[in-house]
Amino acid sequence: MSLVVTHLTKRYGDTAVFANVSLSVAPGEFVAIVGESGVGKSTLLNCMAALDDWNEGTVRLDGVDIGALGDDARALWRRQHVGFVFQAFHVLPHLDVAQNVALPLMLLNVHDDARVAQMLDAVGLGGLGARLPQQLSGGQLQRVAIARALIHRPTLLLADEPTGNLDPTTALKVMDVLVDQVRRHGTSVVLVTHSEAAAARADRVLHLAADGIRA
Repeated sequence: MSLVVTHLTKRYGDTAVFANVSLSVAPGEFVAIVGESGVGKSTLLNCMAALDDWNEGTVRLDGVDIGALGDDARALWRRQHVGFVFQAFHVLPHLDVAQNVALPLMLLNVHDDARVAQMLDAVGLGGLGARLPQQLSGGQLQRVAIARALIHRPTLLLADEPTGNLDPTTALKVMDVLVDQVRRHGTSVVLVTHSEAAAARADRVLHLAADGIRA
């Protein structure tokens, strides 16, 4: 599926976080968005996921106008089509690794232990499904987050500084896992990052500023 963002503007009061942002992401394409702190990279990503509202413009995935959907329809759309990787992992501490990864499937009323096990193997966490998050390193937790974001085979993966809390060596390994998995499944990816090394893994790098976005 293709993602098309057209003339998107987000304001808080009279202050524009970003304005007139237009971009497209082709099926299977990996796009990185970079920019200075405070230009709204994470907010833009949240708008692409319909987690946040915007003031002007449109976001369309495979022709569907996400802004025209109600809250329930947006939630269902995210469950079916979007994976999200956060900088802070956001794993649930009271669930074990396998249960955390399986959450998107559970929300779709799908129970597939074999798929969960295969995904854990794919991200280098085979045999760790019964562990709790507090028993894992930061790099392992981010691999859990990547596995969770991809387990339901989304058409669009959004990643918000996924290596921001990791040391350079671990960050490199995590990006290897992310890139390998999205290439295998043909997933479209939008990554926002401060990391030049992470951005270099993308097919295309865009620069976000307050007045728009450019290549």
